[in-house]
Amino acid sequence: MSLSRRQVRLRREYLYRRSLEGREKEVYEKKRKVAEALAAGKPIPTELRDEEAELRRLDELDPSRGGPLNRAPGMLDDEYARSLTGERQAKVCVSTSRDPSSRLKQFAKELKHMLPNSTRVNRGNARVSALVEATRRGEFTDLILVHETRGQPDGLVVCHLPLGPTTYFTLENCVLRHDVDTPPKYSSDIAPHLIFHDFDETKPLARRLKTVLTCLFPVPKSEGHERLCTFYNAEDRISFRHHAASREGKEVELKELGPRFEMRPYMIKLGTLDQADADVEWVLRPYMNSAKKII
Repeated sequence: MSLSRRQVRLRREYLYRRSLEGREKEVYEKKRKVAEALAAGKPIPTELRDEEAELRRLDELDPSRGGPLNRAPGMLDDEYARSLTGERQAKVCVSTSRDPSSRLKQFAKELKHMLPNSTRVNRGNARVSALVEATRRGEFTDLILVHETRGQPDGLVVCHLPLGPTTYFTLENCVLRHDVDTPPKYSSDIAPHLIFHDFDETKPLARRLKTVLTCLFPVPKSEGHERLCTFYNAEDRISFRHHAASREGKEVELKELGPRFEMRPYMIKLGTLDQADADVEWVLRPYMNSAKKII
């Protein structure tokens, strides 16, 4: 099933806005450097002296006009902006690769119970394009596909709807809920509190992955901490843990609910899962294995 003309047009318009955003960011950085130099009484950077007059005329450099000098561009055109502001509540569809094993089905079922306001769909013989179109019509915010090798879950794909992006992860050391020692019962209606540890907020990839994972969950209520989902970054591998919390006086007891697994991102595409020719925003290269931390 091919994309409708409307989806193609919307995607083209979105990519055009992103290209404008890149140029706006470059101008923003120049204006920021000039503003910092003026505030500190330092000389204008050499590479910006020819553009100084033009940059200083812009509204962002005039505090009396209330220009958004401290606001970096991009948020208004962010695919997740509506989700981050609470305007669009998370609604996730969980499915599998074709002909899944019983273990993969169980893993998809546990993901469904872990994610509030989610639905598990049996894939059957449906093509990826048909699955994406069906979830788009159902007004889902995200589509999750899990894959396996010899009965062991080893891949997870998060496709944000309606226009993307699509994030690809490998899975390792997957332990299902029924393999955890006496896991307590829990309700999928309770939105968990999310903990992100050791995500370097100064790195665009870390911010991107944190947004992708955060927007799979609805905003939790502030008065309770019944469930906790932890994403722990260690050597660019994200360890996921799922706990139930109970409080007795000042003591807090944690019990693991499951599932647990390690995930490693290897590609982000600026499109949906059915768009093979979508632009690649980021991809893991072999030489990155020995580089510094990327998340």
